[in-house]
Amino acid sequence: MIRQRTLKNVIRATGVGLHTGEKDYLTLRPAPIDTGVIFVREDAKPATVIPALTEFVGDTTLATTIVKDGYRISTIEHLMSALCGLAIDNILVEVSGPEMPIMDGSSATFVFLIQSAGIEEQEAPKKFIRFRSEVAVRGNFGASYEQSVSIRPYNGFRVSHTIIYDNPIIKEQTARVDVSSTSYVRDVSRARTFGLMQEFDHLREKNLAQGGSLDNAVVVDQYRVLNDDGLRRKDEFVRHKILDAIGDLYLLGHSIIGEFTGYKSGHTANHALRQAILEQPESWEMVTFESIEDAPLSYSFPLAIEQL
Repeated sequence: MIRQRTLKNVIRATGVGLHTGEKDYLTLRPAPIDTGVIFVREDAKPATVIPALTEFVGDTTLATTIVKDGYRISTIEHLMSALCGLAIDNILVEVSGPEMPIMDGSSATFVFLIQSAGIEEQEAPKKFIRFRSEVAVRGNFGASYEQSVSIRPYNGFRVSHTIIYDNPIIKEQTARVDVSSTSYVRDVSRARTFGLMQEFDHLREKNLAQGGSLDNAVVVDQYRVLNDDGLRRKDEFVRHKILDAIGDLYLLGHSIIGEFTGYKSGHTANHALRQAILEQPESWEMVTFESIEDAPLSYSFPLAIEQL
């Protein structure tokens, strides 16, 4: 049986919020079977509990933000991506403020924290959303260009993405990843958030990106990558979009069996796709696997990550 998973131990970390620039305290705790991913605003009186589910998404401008009772937690997609990549089903995420720490701009630090806490299998079957037919949406989603996102049947979890930027450094990039715990860590987790220098200047004028720096984002101008250490991969830009998509899709509440394709899309388009999926329950089914041999290859050996 493919089982649900949680952490073995509590683990803590600190960092700064990308947009607030404020210090954030983060605690990850094990959670019982069928809890799901639960965020907690510790600074609220009393503490506010916000499930990481589509219905609680209140904003998708620049990041994915969940909201409840007036309390927000933004930039949750990088941790959500790591949780999905390592197949963590049940966890409590305690945050001291309105934004998750950005760490190095990728999900690698969250992967490290999860691995350091340890991963424990639980005595209950893991639930998957398996797609039976395609769901697709397209539109501008507030941008000046058309975007599209879709998910269709596939015996595994595949994520493909294409980005096109009017910038000589980024240009057009396409990447595809068949996601497993091993491939997620190797091919996705270290891809950092990115932006154009003029975009960061514009955001700071709006009192955003106050915590942004070359330590937690890849920044480019018209001529070069401004980070001293350069890129981690030639296609790091589009791989970060894949990282974001994995995290955004995990707000459906379960791991996916299907193929996601994004074209010039971001958090708002991903949210629209999740909403369309929930509005079309005939397009998917919930499944479990009593035998590892019956599961798609990408989920057959979920513990492999601990041997990397």
